[in-house]
Amino acid sequence: MKDNKENNNTTNNTNNNEEDLLKISLVNQGVFSRKKKKCPLAGFEISEVNYKNLTLLDKFLSERGKIYPSRVTHVSPKKQKALAIAIKRARQLALLSPIKKIEVS
Repeated sequence: MKDNKENNNTTNNTNNNEEDLLKISLVNQGVFSRKKKKCPLAGFEISEVNYKNLTLLDKFLSERGKIYPSRVTHVSPKKQKALAIAIKRARQLALLSPIKKIEVS
């Protein structure tokens, strides 16, 4: 009886681990697994992503002031839209520079 419970627990653990993995198959090659990327803003609510939070917005801008795409940052679509709106508002209010200054030392 205990063995069955232990076997069920181990199968449940492996199923949970497999859910986190993304299986990719290439032609004439084996199947390999890659971990799914989680949204880095999962701990934030959408209301926290606003134009006043400059440190957060600065993380999603390139050196030339462009917004990084969600395929690079792995941000969910709703939060990517909120980020874009917040960055554009901060630029409009001159809180963010359109181009980051590179310090030469």
